[in-house]
Amino acid sequence: MGVMKRLAAAAVAAAVGLGLGSAQAEVSEIRVSKGYGILYLPLIVMQDQKLFEKQAAAAGLGDVAVKWVMLDGGNVINDAMMAGTLDFAGTGAPGFITLWAKAKGIPNVEVTGISGLSSTSLWLNSNKPEIKSLADITAEDKIALPGIKTSLSAVVLQMMVAKQFGRENFAKLDPMTVSLPHPDALAALTSGQTEVRAHFTSPPFSYLEAKNPNIHRVANSVDVIGNITLDVVFAPKRFVDANPKTVEAFLAALDEANAFIAAHKQETAEIFARGSAVKISPEEVLEILNDPDTRFSTTPTKVMDFADFMHLAGTIKAKPESWTELFIPQLASRAGN
Repeated sequence: MGVMKRLAAAAVAAAVGLGLGSAQAEVSEIRVSKGYGILYLPLIVMQDQKLFEKQAAAAGLGDVAVKWVMLDGGNVINDAMMAGTLDFAGTGAPGFITLWAKAKGIPNVEVTGISGLSSTSLWLNSNKPEIKSLADITAEDKIALPGIKTSLSAVVLQMMVAKQFGRENFAKLDPMTVSLPHPDALAALTSGQTEVRAHFTSPPFSYLEAKNPNIHRVANSVDVIGNITLDVVFAPKRFVDANPKTVEAFLAALDEANAFIAAHKQETAEIFARGSAVKISPEEVLEILNDPDTRFSTTPTKVMDFADFMHLAGTIKAKPESWTELFIPQLASRAGN
């Protein structure tokens, strides 16, 4: 089914849902997706410490249950959101912007950003000694990332390629990319037994790969495009409009999670290591948390860099006028960009 047909189907389903629930109070359960890496740490801490439940109770919403879902890759998350199976989703900023642009102006299907989430350096790691730069990647060298073209890793890689080879050549490495969840890509790269010769990834996967003597780092995204909000949280606009107190509680829980991370790094490292999809020690997580490139904030930073690039590249047709058009009004007073 094409994107527009899926959006139309989602609009019908949403309209039916709104008709059935228009007289009800705010929701008694929310469904939230998170991913595998350190970029999702605020959501991981929120779940572990039950911070949303705490903020919801303080807001007078009572006992609101939270159903957590593990999803990786912008396409998968966007499809789940359009299908009506998610209320909040942590995802790469490019995946959110893609869906925002496609759904813009379609009643009951539009999405809106809830907050920024995190930023860090993405590393392109390789198990092929001959690959020392982006220019050394050949047609036989496959680059693993969570989703082709619209995932966070895919778009950041395009931006880096555009910097090196010119904007008109931003898709130069797209044919070499293959879609693999980060844990699977790590296994493929470290085994050296597959066609995967590189992996463009975030911590902890990037750090774990770098500890392997057969793997080296080819490029660091921060060196090329600077530190930028990579992951955000978004939601259906209809949900946001119908549940303002729930949204406020969610934003407050994220702010509290970020404060917890800053004040309790050792405990945070233990929380992440305990639930990680790959084997990692709290000490290794602490190394990542102490990296100055690793930052957690609900205030979006440089998300318009993504929007500008994706519009010029033709990935999106509807371009926001400013970052505030992408996010809920509660963030407008913050120093985002």
